Amino acid sequence: MVEVSPDQFFQVELRIGKIVAVEDFPKARKAAYKLTIDFGELGQKRSSARLTERYSKDDLLNRQIIAVTNFPPRKIADFLSEVLVLGVEAAPDQVILLQPDGYAPLGSLVF
Repeated sequence: MVEVSPDQFFQVELRIGKIVAVEDFPKARKAAYKLTIDFGELGQKRSSARLTERYSKDDLLNRQIIAVTNFPPRKIADFLSEVLVLGVEAAPDQVILLQPDGYAPLGSLVF
């Protein structure tokens, strides 16, 4: 485990978004979806997420999520992933999304 200071932790920007589009991602090495996520005033960002074992595309559409929005974009196959959607690995290839307990305005900071 690597220790980080509170100042380091609070440099990571966690925000609330809503999944507005879900597409299959057959070029990913491991089964994944391409997500388009609305972050309100920050606009829409895209992400690749390995959620196919637990969630259908319909399950994900319009779901609020928590994502890291200030990591540099990362190329995955032919796709540019702009944010990191957060989840918990409950079992191998079984990711449970982190999400707010109730509605939160899109783009809200998580702290």
